[in-house]
Amino acid sequence: MARLNLGEVAPEPYKGFKEADAALRKGPLDDKVRELVKVRVSQINGCVFCVDMHGREARRIGETEDRLLQLAVWQESELYDERERAALGYAEAATRREHIGDDQWEALRKAFPDEAELGHLVAQVALINALNLIGVPLQMKPPRR
Repeated sequence: MARLNLGEVAPEPYKGFKEADAALRKGPLDDKVRELVKVRVSQINGCVFCVDMHGREARRIGETEDRLLQLAVWQESELYDERERAALGYAEAATRREHIGDDQWEALRKAFPDEAELGHLVAQVALINALNLIGVPLQMKPPRR
């Protein structure tokens, strides 16, 4: 059981997170890229609740088991395309608070020429990091199945 149920004790801020998530789901960012980024960022941050939830969501929308298993070592895998690699590289760097250099940013812009989609990717990385900052300290756990 989590240390605190944020939805119950702080419903308005929690509602804001849910609304931001809903807006991102309606946006132009590819569903599989969105879920891969959520899982990878959650792996880095150590959020078991989010890894479980978004891994399951990725499977529900057609992501393969092989790609999910290799996500932690995506740089070495041959299963991800250029767009996915650019998104994952950006997500990892932003999550680790690393400098996003001009070369990396240009590669990201090349992979995501639609600025709206790129903007949704940037927002998605920020949001999943924020949600991980809730899940990890509150020790949120997925249900045992």
